[in-house]
Amino acid sequence: MNKAIGMIEFKTVASGITATDAMVKAAQVEIIEAQTVCPGKYIAIVAGELSGVKAAVELVQTQYPMHLIGDFVLGNPHEDIFPALYGSSQVGDMRALGILETYDVASLIVAADVAAKTAMVRLIEVRVAKGMCGKSYLLLTGEVAAVEAAIEAGKRSVGEKGMLLDASVIANPDAKLIRTIL
Repeated sequence: MNKAIGMIEFKTVASGITATDAMVKAAQVEIIEAQTVCPGKYIAIVAGELSGVKAAVELVQTQYPMHLIGDFVLGNPHEDIFPALYGSSQVGDMRALGILETYDVASLIVAADVAAKTAMVRLIEVRVAKGMCGKSYLLLTGEVAAVEAAIEAGKRSVGEKGMLLDASVIANPDAKLIRTIL
């Protein structure tokens, strides 16, 4: 079974809701999340078989391009994506902390998947444009070299779309900082 997720990100709520409705009517996909995010954008994440998710996202690209900010289709997304999106990641010892920040949601989730698949790291959080004026960020942890490799891969992924805002790696983050993150 080819499980996949896809996402659309729109400048307007009306366009986003309309496009989401069209997606679920056109293909066998389930809505995982659909909501307004800052600053009045609309995102929808759908899941299903790879062919259905591709068809749904392609429909939006062709029929609703005017207000479309970003989109993606990920076949077999990394298992850490959803716990990180919903704040339920379980993280142990933190040797290094990687941070990647973008101007949009879609490129950040793709970067999180790329980073998690590049090196032995754990996604801590994937924050999507809530209370951040449309920006998004991810936090990940692992050994210093793995975190550096993962963040570099994520930066390359985001850089291709011109949405990279900032990134950094902190070796041995202080326990006081870790408590604020976890």
